[in-house]
Amino acid sequence: MSAPTVRRRRLGTKLRALRDGMGATLEDVAESSAGRFTVAKLSRLETARSAAKPADVEALLDLYGAKDEELRTALLVLTREGGRRGWWQSYRAVLSPVYEDLISLESEATAVSMWQAGTIPGLLQTGDYAREFIRTTAMAEGVEAKVDALVEVRLARQAVLTRENPLTLWAIIAEGALRTKIAGEGVMRDQLSRLLALQKRPNVNIQVMPSDAPPHVGQMGSYTLLGFEEHADLDVVHTESLTSALYVEDRAQVGVYREGFGRLMAAALGVEASTERITEIRDQQ
Repeated sequence: MSAPTVRRRRLGTKLRALRDGMGATLEDVAESSAGRFTVAKLSRLETARSAAKPADVEALLDLYGAKDEELRTALLVLTREGGRRGWWQSYRAVLSPVYEDLISLESEATAVSMWQAGTIPGLLQTGDYAREFIRTTAMAEGVEAKVDALVEVRLARQAVLTRENPLTLWAIIAEGALRTKIAGEGVMRDQLSRLLALQKRPNVNIQVMPSDAPPHVGQMGSYTLLGFEEHADLDVVHTESLTSALYVEDRAQVGVYREGFGRLMAAALGVEASTERITEIRDQQ
C-alpha cells in the first residue's frame, strides 16, 4: 500500500485517539455531525488516505470536546502542513508514488535502520555507483531516459544526513554487496571510500555482515525501519522487491522487524571491525 505523509499519519492517529477516548465509533461521529462527515470520509482522515481541511479538523475537535488550545493549535498546524510540497515533487515525472512516499518519510524521520543484502543503501551511494545500479536494475520501460534525474534524486535524498538536525542512520550491509564488480575504473573503490568517510560522522554507523556469518534473519530479505522519535506509533518499515514495494505500519509487525534488526546488529561485525573490513576490501580494488 502507499504510505501517506508523516504529518497526515500523525494527524490521523491523534484524531483516532480522541474519538477512541470518547468511546465513539465512526458511525457515532458521522451521525452526530449532522451530515458533515460520512463514515468513509472519517475513515480516510484517520488512516491519512485523504488530506484533511482545517475546517473539518476544527469541526471534529469540537465534536470530540477537545478544549486544549495547545492541542488544537498543534493539530491545525499538522493539517496545514500536511499538503506542503517537498523538493522531490519537482521530480514527479520520474518518481513512482511509492518512491515519493519513501522520500517523504526519510525527510521527517529522526532515525533510519536498514539492512541491505545486495547493494549499498541509497543514502550512502556515490553518483557513479547509483547510476550503474539504477541503469542495470530498473525493469520499467523508458528508464534509460530518466537515469540522470533519478541519480539527482538519490543524491539529494542524502541531505538528511547533513542537515541541521541530521537523521541518525544505522546501516548493516552484506559483505557481498561490498565486493560487487562494477564496470568503470574506480567506481567501487570510490564507493567504499564514501562509506569510510560517512562512517566518521557521529550520526552514521555502518556494520558489515560477513560472508561467513551463520544463518540470520536478514536472509529473509532487505528492509528499512524509519523511526519518528516521540511518535513510535508512526514508525514504518519499507520493503521492496523487483515489482513492488510494501509499507508495514502495524505496530506489532513493526516490532518484529525492530527485533530482527537487533539480531542483525549482534550477528554483524562491530562498527570498528566493519571499518577495517571495508578498508581491506577497498584496498584490494
